Amino acid sequence: MTVLAAGEVSPGLLGFVVVAFLGFALYILIKSMNKQMSKIQVPHAGEADDKKAE
Repeated sequence: MTVLAAGEVSPGLLGFVVVAFLGFALYILIKSMNKQMSKIQVPHAGEADDKKAE
């Protein structure tokens, strides 16, 4: 077993895997959010005024 001196702390492979997984999950979530946002149809100001006039 390796004993580290005070102040010599290393995240190691597990730390890298956790950070890589979080980065990948963030990429997938942002890609999904952009897909959902593109489906939203926002009415223009002129269309909203026309519907209120009716």
